[in-house]
Amino acid sequence: METSVSLLCLPCAGASATMYLRWRRLLPGWIRVVPVELPGRGSRSAESALRDFDGLVAQVCAEQADAMRGNFAIFGHSMGALLAYGIACRLRTMGRELPLALLASGSSAPSRRDPARFAGKTDDASLIADLRKQGGTPEEVFASAELMRITLDVLGADYRVCEGFRHADEAPLPVPLHVFAGHHDDIEAERIHAWSAEAGGVFTLDWFDGGHFFIRQHEAAFLAALSQRLGQVVAGDRHATHALA
Repeated sequence: METSVSLLCLPCAGASATMYLRWRRLLPGWIRVVPVELPGRGSRSAESALRDFDGLVAQVCAEQADAMRGNFAIFGHSMGALLAYGIACRLRTMGRELPLALLASGSSAPSRRDPARFAGKTDDASLIADLRKQGGTPEEVFASAELMRITLDVLGADYRVCEGFRHADEAPLPVPLHVFAGHHDDIEAERIHAWSAEAGGVFTLDWFDGGHFFIRQHEAAFLAALSQRLGQVVAGDRHATHALA
């Protein structure tokens, strides 16, 4: 494929941009993976993590202005999906160029967020229990007091970001919207299907075996689907497929 696409990738809660680095060698060369590092983690660990959704969205839009020009798409998993949606909405509000597509993974639709999801998850014990429940955190993190402290501090801040999100009655986004979900995630299917209301055009929903971190559990199948959906966008495919097994 001749046309290249920059794919900005936003991390899930508690994670850094490193969760996407391996995609650079696993995805086709025409997809340029741009892992977005948020404050307070990874290479930006010396900075304070933001706890405000709108503030974090505004900061990413400013910092990634150069990357969000030309052929670009935005992907996010879990918290990252919510941020990706917020970024696309802000770009539209600001009159800036919109992404070729929005790709959301492992997340309830913005209109169907569970307000009780983060209630009470403020102390270390509750955060650790949630990490265990969601899966995806390497055992070496749990075994290291230093790594655990860093992870919990970032996770706590990210949960406040998610908790502070408020869904506005936005018009559907005029870009293709591709959603990915795990059959065994604890997010109810109707909360995921509700993403279709945010789509002003093409909408697809691809389901995979696995739980919340199906993107790791079934990485090859997921990345194949991701490449296919981006390829359809670049090719100008306007035919919506509303659900795939």
